[in-house]
Amino acid sequence: MSPHDLTPRPVKVSQSDMAEVVLPNDANPLGNLLGGRLMHLIDIAGAMAAHRHARSAVVTASMDHLDFLAPVHVGDLLILRSSVNRAFRTSMEVGVKCWVESYITGERRHVSSAYLTYVAVDKQGNHVPVPPVTPETADEKRRYEDAGRRRELRRAELERRQQARGE
Repeated sequence: MSPHDLTPRPVKVSQSDMAEVVLPNDANPLGNLLGGRLMHLIDIAGAMAAHRHARSAVVTASMDHLDFLAPVHVGDLLILRSSVNRAFRTSMEVGVKCWVESYITGERRHVSSAYLTYVAVDKQGNHVPVPPVTPETADEKRRYEDAGRRRELRRAELERRQQARGE
């Protein structure tokens, strides 16, 4: 697959999994993973999915929704799964879901979810087109439609802020 190939790609092409053991250096004095460290890991996991889909360099444009649902403790195995929900002209919305997995039972507990936007760029930092996403499953189709609605909300909020600043 050539990097400049704009043939639509299924979501599974972008799907990425990442695992991290939470170490003491990643935690606050209570032994919980720092929120900023989790944000860093989410950004890396999201970028992996965006790279896989776009086959180009990407930059983070926004993290517009992030939920911390439960604490993650030192020693926990953190699993992050990311995939491109929808691609636009040069940008992509990526969803990242995080779990803590028990080493013994394999049971997973959902601890965080986020939506991020990445923009594909060339070596000079110019935006480059990305291929469309082809959702295949019912869940992928729902995420695809939801991403379009979130994009409209982001655009409306940006316009509102610009008007408030008098731009």
